[in-house]
Amino acid sequence: MAGFVIFAMRELKKQSSLVTSKEVGPLGVFHLKRLWSRVTAHQPLPLTEDPAREWTFDRVVIHGLGLALEETLQYLAQSTPTYAEFEQWVLQKNGGRIADEIISRINSAVGGTAYSDAVQRALQTIDLSDPVLNAEDLIFWQENGYVKVSRAVSEEQCRAAEEAVWDFIAADPCAPETWYKHSDRHGIMVQLFHHPALVANRQSQRIHKAFAQIWGTADLWMTIDRVSFNPPERDGWCFPGPYLHWDTTLRADLPLGVSGLVYLTDTAADQGAFRCVPGFHRRIPVWLKALSPNIVPSQQDLKQLGAVPIAGKRGDLIIWHHGLPHGSGRNSSARPRIVQYMKMYPM
Repeated sequence: MAGFVIFAMRELKKQSSLVTSKEVGPLGVFHLKRLWSRVTAHQPLPLTEDPAREWTFDRVVIHGLGLALEETLQYLAQSTPTYAEFEQWVLQKNGGRIADEIISRINSAVGGTAYSDAVQRALQTIDLSDPVLNAEDLIFWQENGYVKVSRAVSEEQCRAAEEAVWDFIAADPCAPETWYKHSDRHGIMVQLFHHPALVANRQSQRIHKAFAQIWGTADLWMTIDRVSFNPPERDGWCFPGPYLHWDTTLRADLPLGVSGLVYLTDTAADQGAFRCVPGFHRRIPVWLKALSPNIVPSQQDLKQLGAVPIAGKRGDLIIWHHGLPHGSGRNSSARPRIVQYMKMYPM
């Protein structure tokens, strides 16, 4: 018994040594050092800490610094850098500089203080801008759980992002035999996050405004997500998914959560277009109640729910409710489907 008590005291002491969110390094970013210390040491939270609050701060600091969540956590866990090395990695992902306004906003969010005048003015600009979604769009959103925003990103910016994808996967738009070598590890997903063309698309005010109208606030954080390259099916290569799925744990009282993507090329319905089950977010309680208690919702035959493909033009943004079963589709056309994923969320 005495040995167990000593062990427990040592564990509590080790947990209590976790740095606070306000301990900073040279970059001066709240919570960044705490995130580094916890992940590199595989250190659990103290029992008195709130995991949901910790996860919120993790996402805010990672996304706020223009970092990809998956990439950042993998780097910390697998490379176990020193904190100085981690800050240099963060700088490198941001082209060597992080604007003072970005650090100020993160520190205010984590520290629970008011935003600076510059941050408040930027958010007010979005709040006061003309609506992107009109009354009909918002009614459609409420009924169907998805909405399409035309020309959310300019054609020029989309072409730049499309070219970045082709370059990254070392494929030639005019040589179909080069379209398939990238998919061995990640399927149709492409681990490209930080190209300037992708960064420029994330800064679209039309995208920010559309998400702000859905959330009811402009005070949102943008995820740093990857892109997708879905080539046509052919002998030796079949569409690997993702098939219909949810990005959340399904429950009757599912809170609002949204995701989005931008078509970087014109995308027909048969081109592996995004597909979803319209209106299913309103059917969830009844559908769940009809399932047997031992049934796992995600393991049901979701194709029977009636998914439809959503075609779009280059630069169109699709936003969907997390309650919709959704996924990509088989590409039976002659051209690849290329999209950039992105979403915005409130703290």
